[in-house]
Amino acid sequence: MTLPEFVVVFCTAPAGEAEDLARALLDARLVACVNVTGVQSFYRWEGTIQNDAELLLIAKTEHRLLDPLIERIQELHSYETPEIIALPIVGGSASYLDWIREETA
Repeated sequence: MTLPEFVVVFCTAPAGEAEDLARALLDARLVACVNVTGVQSFYRWEGTIQNDAELLLIAKTEHRLLDPLIERIQELHSYETPEIIALPIVGGSASYLDWIREETA
C-alpha cells in the first residue's frame, strides 16, 4: 500500500492550551496550517462517561512529518492520552498541496 503524501491530523485540547500547541507546531514547521474550533466531547475514561468542552485542532501536514508531529504533541499536551489521529488527504488543489509542502520544508 502506498502511503499518502499529505495527512490531516486531529487533536483535541483544553481551551487554554490549544493556541500554544498550534503555534508550537507551526514554529517547528511540523504543520502548514492549524484550524481551531470548539467542540463538545463525549468519551469514556476510566470506566465513566465524560463530557468536556474542548478545542479541536485540525492540522495539515506531510505524512513524513507524522511521527515527529505526534511526538511533539505528546511532549506539550497536558492530557495523559491526547487524541491524535491522522487521515490521508487523497486529493486537493495542487497549489494548496504545494503550499503545504513548501511550509513544512
